[in-house]
Amino acid sequence: MELINASAEAYAAKFATPQSALLQQIENETLSGHAHANMLSGHVQGNLLSLFSKMIKPRRVLEIGTFTGFSALCLAQGLTSDGVLHTIEIREEDAKTSMANFTKANATGYIKLHVGDARQILKELNEPWDIVFIDADKVSYIEYYELTLPFLKQGGYIIADNVLFHGQVLDQPIQGKNAIAIHEFNNHVMADNRTEQVMLTVRDGIMLIRKL
Repeated sequence: MELINASAEAYAAKFATPQSALLQQIENETLSGHAHANMLSGHVQGNLLSLFSKMIKPRRVLEIGTFTGFSALCLAQGLTSDGVLHTIEIREEDAKTSMANFTKANATGYIKLHVGDARQILKELNEPWDIVFIDADKVSYIEYYELTLPFLKQGGYIIADNVLFHGQVLDQPIQGKNAIAIHEFNNHVMADNRTEQVMLTVRDGIMLIRKL
């Protein structure tokens, strides 16, 4: 199901601040050479993540799902001078690509890449997060949410990507394990009195979640 009109998306991109040459290069290389290029955040969503980070000015950011490093570089733009972004990627090949991109951006001093299962790595990280970006395997979203929420600062934010899951959450009945998992996650967050949230229909759906 096409949720976002392609012409409208192109129009939105036209009026978004141009991205850096490196981000454009990462986007071009991912779109042309990666089998799962649709997972890339892209220009408009990247700008949204960047501006949100600049508004918050986080000291500690956690990203679950690095892919090729595009979204991490966007989120890192708002870091404080002593800020650090931790990002977790399970696929070794994508981790190599993202590390190369972080090196090109001279960002290895403030972006820390962890390779492996996020559920295990999260248990080893003991940081008070200002922003958590969840963009990994959909069936584990609730688990990632529950693992990170206790470490999220009061007033901090979780950003969950793909919460419309290609429009499949609108189907009746909902089919497919990923769409079902995302719908369950959306209901889980809505019922959580520890947070408040809003769902944005940007790209494949983004949920902004604030810890009360």
